[in-house]
Amino acid sequence: MFMQAPAPIVILDGPELVFQLVNPAYQRIFPGRELLNKPLLEALPELADTPIPGFFRRVYETGEPVVMQEMTLMMARHEGQPLEEIYWTFTYQARRDAHGVIDGVRVFAHDITEQVRTREAVAASARQAQALAEQLSATNQQLTRVNVDLDTFIYTASHDLKAPITNIEGLVQTLLTELPILDPASEVPFILSLMQDSVERFARTIEHLTDVSKLHKAFDEPSYPVPLAAVVEDVRLDLAPLLRDTGGRLLVDVQAVPTVTFSEKNLRSVVFNLLSNALKYRHPDRSPVVQLRALPEGAYVVLEVQDNGLGLDLSRENQLFAMFQRLHSHVPGSGVGLYMVKRLVENAGGRITVRSTVGEGSTFAVYLPG
Repeated sequence: MFMQAPAPIVILDGPELVFQLVNPAYQRIFPGRELLNKPLLEALPELADTPIPGFFRRVYETGEPVVMQEMTLMMARHEGQPLEEIYWTFTYQARRDAHGVIDGVRVFAHDITEQVRTREAVAASARQAQALAEQLSATNQQLTRVNVDLDTFIYTASHDLKAPITNIEGLVQTLLTELPILDPASEVPFILSLMQDSVERFARTIEHLTDVSKLHKAFDEPSYPVPLAAVVEDVRLDLAPLLRDTGGRLLVDVQAVPTVTFSEKNLRSVVFNLLSNALKYRHPDRSPVVQLRALPEGAYVVLEVQDNGLGLDLSRENQLFAMFQRLHSHVPGSGVGLYMVKRLVENAGGRITVRSTVGEGSTFAVYLPG
């Protein structure tokens, strides 16, 4: 029965503890060593300076069993090879003859080296993961503080610079109106026009800073079910002057999607930017017609804004959604609108795509998680 058992078992005979029985499972622990019929310390001399001989003597002399869990011993699996750490869980039991006299020791042992090393590797990985999580948490807190400082700086800078630039703009206008008619050949009109252009660029830069500040704050807006038709109608009212001035038409079909789970403020920004762009970048030869559709598609709600405007060169699509980048510069703007739309949508787990033909129009599709 011992020889067929899957657990490693040996029987040590007499006070010299000679290996009387070594089952195959135990021999596989020491594939390169001869154990059978050898005394313990002759077969495994590296055990001489360990607690093992003392355990055996105690069992042999008292009959009390010894049980050890995850004991580490430096042993060689092959004769003459270097020692290695082997983790053991074992039980030593006294063997008695027919008269009840102890005449040997039975050993039930398990080599648990792989299990212990696997557990230690898992624990080390867990410690590394914990350290990484703590590091990421600290980095995230630092980035949060940096973002707060950045928002504060942007807001303060844009606010504090508005008054001086407005004053400079007023002074330039005063110069233009108060100076006598100048000789066209003089450099003064040219210099004044350069000053005016510089002031206008400076003012636009301040507007950009304000837009960026608003964008950072928009990411913290909570999401909840928002009635889409009401948001679109609100945007239509804001765009009424632009629709009137351009002779544009806005066609809306959102009956298939009554509500959208999103921040209402951010949804309004997305719709406003896409519709206002469709009207601003109209084709000079025709009145703008803008269609807004909403439909469910798998796990998403898709908002489509299609126009018949100038169209876009999609070979420059990487610039289309970049901050402060514009494909058409003849219309006033900050170059932040589409960047903001993309960031707001992706931050909520969605995406935005565009199809366009130059001279015919564009279709922007916003995919929002349903």
